[in-house]
Amino acid sequence: MASVHLRIGDLVWGKLGRYPPWPGKIVSPPKDLKKPRGKKCFFVKFFGTEDHAWIKVEQLKPYHVHKEEMIKINKGKRFQQAVDAVEEFLKKAKGKEQVSHNSSNSEDKKLIAADMKGRKNPTKAVKLLIDEDEDDLSAQKVCVQKDKDLNDSDPEPSSVRLIGGAIPCKWESNPGSSMEPISKRLKIIEEDTGSTSIQAADSTAINGSIIPTDKRIGFLGLGLMGSGIVSNLLKMGHVVMVWNRTAEKCDLFIQEGARLGRTPAEVVSMCDITFSCVSDPKAARDLVLGPSGVLQGIRPGKCYVEMSTIDPETITELSQVITSRGGRFLEAPVSGSQQLSNDGMLVILAAGDRSVYEDCSSCFQAMGKTSFFLGEAGNAARMMLILNMVQGSFMATIAEGLTLAQATGQSQQTFLDILCQGQMASTFLDQKCQNILQGNFKPDYYLKHIQKDLRLAIAMGDSVNHPTPMAAAANEVYKRAKALDQSDNDMSAVYRAYIH
Repeated sequence: MASVHLRIGDLVWGKLGRYPPWPGKIVSPPKDLKKPRGKKCFFVKFFGTEDHAWIKVEQLKPYHVHKEEMIKINKGKRFQQAVDAVEEFLKKAKGKEQVSHNSSNSEDKKLIAADMKGRKNPTKAVKLLIDEDEDDLSAQKVCVQKDKDLNDSDPEPSSVRLIGGAIPCKWESNPGSSMEPISKRLKIIEEDTGSTSIQAADSTAINGSIIPTDKRIGFLGLGLMGSGIVSNLLKMGHVVMVWNRTAEKCDLFIQEGARLGRTPAEVVSMCDITFSCVSDPKAARDLVLGPSGVLQGIRPGKCYVEMSTIDPETITELSQVITSRGGRFLEAPVSGSQQLSNDGMLVILAAGDRSVYEDCSSCFQAMGKTSFFLGEAGNAARMMLILNMVQGSFMATIAEGLTLAQATGQSQQTFLDILCQGQMASTFLDQKCQNILQGNFKPDYYLKHIQKDLRLAIAMGDSVNHPTPMAAAANEVYKRAKALDQSDNDMSAVYRAYIH
């Protein structure tokens, strides 16, 4: 892709942390404000807010070129007000330019008219004159000589505030990145197996935006996965009430427009559909059956959706207690990582009450790229444990290969390069190996959670007398990594179990 040259006065889309791309203008920074060291960046003031920040070049996109694309990503009221502020700014700039343009053009038109007398084909000159009169700020003109079009004045602020600051983040145009439009039209496909898959259609299709449900949504648990899910629900216009065991984690979402629930019982009683996403079976049971728990807020017709990755026995227990109070139950564990959660690109596996699944349609569209309905409660838990068993075993094997390469004097980077050119190539493989080679084990999926999933998958195999020797071997490696204090690191930290 050709590089984009930006300069002071350019209108851009800037990425602020976890927030959607926002319209702004590159301006000169205050004299006493030093530019950060490292990568090239520009000082940007954002429209519709009082925010300004140094933004890295890779987090900036030209405004006009990407306007249509960005508007599809975000439908929020604050965002629309910011876009309106840009358009108002452009009208004023265009008006000033038109005054200057008209005064100078009168002489140009006389020259062109005189020149037409000597031409054999005057039509060309007429076309030239018309084109020059069309003063559109098109994508082609935006990146060329804009210093004359826009002065270095600040964007006009409004009363709307954009929450957040300039947090470093990746902003790439590959599939699954934060540039992937969250707004997407979903279609329901009936499969031969009898299960149903809701799959994301092309986001540019007609009626591609998500229409949020008018039902009140509750969400319990704001961990790595839950945080991204709630953020996307809010971005897509859902009314959300949140609760978390550590209350401070709710603050950011309250600022984004969520409501605060004091207890799980209050959230369930106040909402039509309540989702939960916690760490393990014990946490899931405690959330439902504990003091001020979900069960105390359940009333006939209330929907409870369990998104935690837990065993089918616990799912069955929770389903029974919820429905015994007249509630409606759905399990919907998610396959993915923190990054995919943030990007709204999770895969959702659902089972239980089919009508709840259909009621959750807009929510699943906001948080995921694909959703499957797998029948009776417990089936989604079984499928998720099998998927995570395979993923966890694969990760342990990758780590084993990297350490064996090193032990035999082979280049680990070359080993990775060869893998990524073969049939095993995948984003997962590349990202996890890069984590290992860079010594970066910031959690995208906790090591302790993948070990829990392996343990539950092995137990599930035992319950049907099915051998799981590969998973059992991988489980031991993860247990070794946990003993080395790697529990709260990314699952790729299993690598350290081989080098200690």
